[in-house]
Amino acid sequence: MKNKQILEIKNLDFYYKKEQYIYKNFNLTLCKGEIKSIVGSSGSGKSTLFELITNNLVPINGSINVAKVSSVYQDPYSSFHPTYNIIDQINDVAQYTNEELKQTLKQLSLQNDILNKKPHSLSGGQLLRCSILRAVLMKPDLILADEPTSALDNIIALDTMKMLIGFLDNFGILLITHDEELAKWCSDDIINIEKID
Repeated sequence: MKNKQILEIKNLDFYYKKEQYIYKNFNLTLCKGEIKSIVGSSGSGKSTLFELITNNLVPINGSINVAKVSSVYQDPYSSFHPTYNIIDQINDVAQYTNEELKQTLKQLSLQNDILNKKPHSLSGGQLLRCSILRAVLMKPDLILADEPTSALDNIIALDTMKMLIGFLDNFGILLITHDEELAKWCSDDIINIEKID
């Protein structure tokens, strides 16, 4: 159901050093079918927000209510174990039918034989699409995408974002990016945050 709220952040306060707030009274909502971008310079707290959403960090004040989450990371090589093949690592976290796998592979322009390969034998672009494949097959309500195209050249990055956006009927996307042009191109809303000294 579109317009179903899948993320609500209310009155969030967070800091690492007391009174040096990364977030102060921060609010954000995201619905299924939406893509919102968090834009800011390095060190502004973009990745901290994802750590808060996934409960790896705890807010000082405020609340975060979130539905089922999966993630796509900046460096796909660090998000896959180097000695196991792709399909085993997908099967560790996802349940799906053969038809769902076949259809998702097709949408991501991936061949079936890539599933039996190990991460180091794939290009960065291929492995990023495998990361999206894994995230989609986990059937989340929300995908957190942390600079997912920053290591790719512009053409491959654009194609990959188009593929990810092609799944928006199934979930919402919260995107971290330093690329304001990318954010303007794909987002329903852009939240620009900057480092608080």
